[in-house]
Amino acid sequence: MAFVRASTLLAAILVIAGVALLTVGVLGWRQLLPRNRFAGVRTPATLRSDAAFVTANRVAAPPVLAAGTLCTVGGGLASGAAGPALTVIVSVTGAGAVGLLLAGGLLGHRAAAATVPPRPGGCAGCSCGGAGCTAP
Repeated sequence: MAFVRASTLLAAILVIAGVALLTVGVLGWRQLLPRNRFAGVRTPATLRSDAAFVTANRVAAPPVLAAGTLCTVGGGLASGAAGPALTVIVSVTGAGAVGLLLAGGLLGHRAAAATVPPRPGGCAGCSCGGAGCTAP
């Protein structure tokens, strides 16, 4: 009887996590996820500007959606499993989702780092060669 409760609890956790990840993935893909400190790819590069945050989360959306789908399917499978099968389902689902989320976060961070404008104070856009700007 205890395995029924464990499988039900684990299944519910996986399904809830899957739905949350699917929601974040869809919002990121559709560029509707606002810059925040709670959801999406949150690194110093992505939080520098709204454009960087939107770009990062659009790039990260496919792996996030895959992780959400994996969690949801894993939760459905876990609901009827017991013993070693439950352990394998939860382990594979968890490891796969974490791997996909790490990959999506890395891809999103790299995309955001490429969109961050240079810091002011340099010779951006001029041909000074370090000796003073000659730009009009």
